[in-house]
Amino acid sequence: MKNKKKADSGISRRKFLGMSAAGLTGLTILPSYVMSNGVRVAPSDRVVVGFIGLGQQGLNDFGSFAGVPGVQVVAGCDVDSMKNVRFKRRVEEWQASQGMPQRCDTYEHYEEMLERTDIDAVAIATPDHWHALNTIHACQTGKDVYVQKPLSFTIKEAMEIERVARDTNRVVQVGSQQRSSGEFQKAIELVQTGAIGHIEKIYAKVGDPPAPFDLPKEQVPANLNWNKWIGPLHDDNFHYNSDLCPPISIDPPADEQLWGAWRWYREVGNGFTADWGAHMFDIAQAAIGMDGSGPSEIIPKGYGNNEYLAFKYLNGIVMTEQPYLEDMPNAQGVKFFGTDGWIEVGRGYLGSSNEDLVPEDLAGNRPRQMTQEERRAMFAAMQAARDAGGGSFEISSPHMQNFIDCVRSRKTPIASVEVGASTSITCCLGNIATELQRPVVWNPATRKFVDDPEAANHRLTHYEYRNPYKLS
Repeated sequence: MKNKKKADSGISRRKFLGMSAAGLTGLTILPSYVMSNGVRVAPSDRVVVGFIGLGQQGLNDFGSFAGVPGVQVVAGCDVDSMKNVRFKRRVEEWQASQGMPQRCDTYEHYEEMLERTDIDAVAIATPDHWHALNTIHACQTGKDVYVQKPLSFTIKEAMEIERVARDTNRVVQVGSQQRSSGEFQKAIELVQTGAIGHIEKIYAKVGDPPAPFDLPKEQVPANLNWNKWIGPLHDDNFHYNSDLCPPISIDPPADEQLWGAWRWYREVGNGFTADWGAHMFDIAQAAIGMDGSGPSEIIPKGYGNNEYLAFKYLNGIVMTEQPYLEDMPNAQGVKFFGTDGWIEVGRGYLGSSNEDLVPEDLAGNRPRQMTQEERRAMFAAMQAARDAGGGSFEISSPHMQNFIDCVRSRKTPIASVEVGASTSITCCLGNIATELQRPVVWNPATRKFVDDPEAANHRLTHYEYRNPYKLS
């Protein structure tokens, strides 16, 4: 599908990093009609997608996009050359199974891929510190964007992404796919329609904040452009370790055995506070009408009598990061307490003090502690589904369908850039209060700290990018 309105602000590879433009060589030639999931798709309905970041999450997202009629994947980009090879093979196998032309171009530098005029949208699954530059540059080159959660690494990045998306008239969907899941949509509806009365408090279990980096230094493999992986970060306090970029094998084929550990260290990630906060805090804020807004005071765990990280909102509601199921303290989910009862929701489960409120088809099974054998079987099944190109670790196809529908219609997606920005800012605020070990006061209307220069200058508010990278 060709973009109906050219972006207001273009940007070239020279403007990105001071390098000369590489031109538009090697473009995929698209036929008049293609087959997609057994459906004949006309050029006017086709949406051509490229991928930036080809690790586990990138493959998962490809598996979900592959189930959306009318999507054609033609390119991928990663700073690990082996992941480029793996992606090309997986995509071309899928293309063959769909009766499509078998060609997927790969790139080390995403800027080269963004120069292509035949790509309508990009899916971004890079580490969080790259989300802002990837998304901003994609918008500036006229691409719509599906970007993994959390939207940003810092508060300023979230606001800048939001501004650029608006100025360039791009569709941006954030990968908080719970917004497209029936059990979460029903929980939001029940809260907003007053089914349990006035909401007084919320428990949202996400997990621990990031820890200081302590992995041993290892030799950078030849297939990884480590300098490009670092990007805008300053590497004074961290170095390469294979846990940050889990290795894979091409021959024999072997995928990553763990998730990239950059998530768990404050120098390169925002911990469970952002990783799962971008899901569960997101649902809580949606339900209480705080999309596009946020908390007004954040109190860290351990401050005074505060047993849990707490977010206070101007409407009087307090959200605490604590177990939502007493017998499953580590299960991620949300519980809303109202004057007339409670509602609790997790992935595949919806419960209430009033059973009549929960539709049978959305109730699911209450989470329980799985046995080791059950856990192994679950991961083996997910791995097999992903390898076959027909599934993913997180089933996100309805979320991708919503994005593609909005690319075509130019409507606002269910997890818009404004939603992603407010959720990402909330996660950053939680980590800032935690690291400062004291409460911080935030004005959600002006998006500024109240009389707090220390918080305003915190690295998660904004940090100066490493040369030659610039946020705007």
